[in-house]
Amino acid sequence: MTTLLSARDVRVLADGLGLRPTKQRGQNFVIDPNTVRMIVGAAQLDGPQTVVEIGPGLGSLTLGLLDAGHRVVAVEIDELLASRLPETVHRFASDVFEAAGRSDGSDDPVGSETTETAETTDASETTENPGSGSAGPFALVQADAMRVTELPDHLGEPTALVANLPYNVAVPVLLHFLATFPTIRQVLVMVQAEVADRLAAPPGSRTYGVPSVKAQWYGTVERAADVGKNVFWPAPNVGSGLVRITRRDTPRTGDRDAVFAVVDAAFAQRRKTLRSALSGWAGSAAAAEAALTRAGIDHRARGETLTVDDFAAIAEAAV
Repeated sequence: MTTLLSARDVRVLADGLGLRPTKQRGQNFVIDPNTVRMIVGAAQLDGPQTVVEIGPGLGSLTLGLLDAGHRVVAVEIDELLASRLPETVHRFASDVFEAAGRSDGSDDPVGSETTETAETTDASETTENPGSGSAGPFALVQADAMRVTELPDHLGEPTALVANLPYNVAVPVLLHFLATFPTIRQVLVMVQAEVADRLAAPPGSRTYGVPSVKAQWYGTVERAADVGKNVFWPAPNVGSGLVRITRRDTPRTGDRDAVFAVVDAAFAQRRKTLRSALSGWAGSAAAAEAALTRAGIDHRARGETLTVDDFAAIAEAAV
């Protein structure tokens, strides 16, 4: 059985690397196995999936996903953390790789991993571990997640994203992966509690804004759970929350960039009516009012009252 990392394990691994977590990269490592199990369960993944994990760190969630029977593609920007993760995965999840070795006839179950490295967006520059056999259920991409446009294909197309996202880049990274990998149908991410509230906010609420609309373009967004500070090392200054996204068909217009341009304009001047806020986008206040009328939207309304489908209708009406 896969052994999940305890608080002691996390600190021993960090000490072995001479690692001191940095706020610059939003490094807060989960040290509670029960929290890892809760995150994996909250993802609500049906059957074995190919899961992308962004920012695996020391491997706590990676091991939880492997233990649940999923294939994991981990994307890690930190060279030091990336250098140790394959060894940690093999050490604590040896049963997973032994099973993979038996299923493919390999005589070297521990060598059933391929480590992918990508210094740029080209994820095709790969390095296999010495003694590597078949691919197994784990792959590592060392890269800035915002620059990743391809993933290793030997584990199949990614169908889920489950991650403890670095809090300083959580929303841009989430939106980038939803846009770049349409095969991802289910998402469960841990983010700062305030960000979780914004992502899942409904129209008309105080926290509804650009992140809310853009996330809801891709799917149904909901708060899944709260996560306390004490399950992390070091403990963050703020609470955390789990957000679940189930992808849906896009609204009636498929031009995402056009819709997002309307969203950005509407919230850039949040207190103004749409007629005024969209005047720069449309070319004039009169043109904005005309587009709003064609879309069936009151020009006196404000952006925070509109649904993602309303924004799509405005973008379509401007064509």
